[in-house]
Amino acid sequence: MHLDPGAGLTERFVTLPDGRKLRTVVAGEGPGPLVVFEAGMSAPAATWSHTQHAISAHTRTLSYDRAGYGGSDEDPADRTLERIVDDLTALLEAIDEVDPVILVGHSWGGPIVRLFADRHPDRVAGLVFVDATLAEAMPPHNARITAWSMRLMGLLARFGAQRLIERTSLPHGFGPEITDERARIMLRDYACHQAMRTGAREAKHIGAANPTMRRLQEKGTPPVPTICVQGGRVDRGMSKLRPLLNQKAAVLMAAVPDGKVVVVHGAGHAVPQEKPGPVHDAVLEVVDKARRGKERQATRR
Repeated sequence: MHLDPGAGLTERFVTLPDGRKLRTVVAGEGPGPLVVFEAGMSAPAATWSHTQHAISAHTRTLSYDRAGYGGSDEDPADRTLERIVDDLTALLEAIDEVDPVILVGHSWGGPIVRLFADRHPDRVAGLVFVDATLAEAMPPHNARITAWSMRLMGLLARFGAQRLIERTSLPHGFGPEITDERARIMLRDYACHQAMRTGAREAKHIGAANPTMRRLQEKGTPPVPTICVQGGRVDRGMSKLRPLLNQKAAVLMAAVPDGKVVVVHGAGHAVPQEKPGPVHDAVLEVVDKARRGKERQATRR
């Protein structure tokens, strides 16, 4: 399915080894590093539209619809964390992206990029976690609630309640930097039955992924520039969880040689849509550090 990605962005389709097609959105030029955006659960590539366009002025960028979202083919296999990372790996190989990339993961995109980095540390030039899902946020009870809520949102979307989905997911609305066109594109691909149905397929496996998430957090990430951007606003139901997650993020970043935490006090979980500026700053900082690190390596040779 062809979907207009918005001004300054280009849609391309990539065929995986098993024949499935994934819809990608690319922008930017230059030697890199390539910045790869990984969206959250129930979220398509379009949720990165504003951020990707901004970052593409400085380097090459790629976002994509995971299997079942937007214009990408569905996957007959279970959408486990491991299967999702298999697809990301196959995608990068299909486009012959052999140099290390910078991975930016929001929400469920966090565990995805964390597992990719664990499997392929030599293919990672930098990491940006944006209010990434942590194991502490998904004990069995929370995992079940998330899966149930995805199914409910799918029913609401099927019966035309897109506005309710928008208000539920973005109770504080889009930040003023995001144009009406970008907001329309994001909601077109997000507030729909297809996205919620696919999100429910992924949510079924959150509980099973929790041990892997804990293992990866304990092991840590590769020694590359890493920034964790956290929401700072305490929304309803987050009075205990928000401080816990931000404290845990600080602990994880303290273990990274070049890691740091940025707390965006005016944003909740939807940082890229509410307050995209700090996300842009974090990505560009990691890009700059990765480039300088590559230059230093070249000088030593």
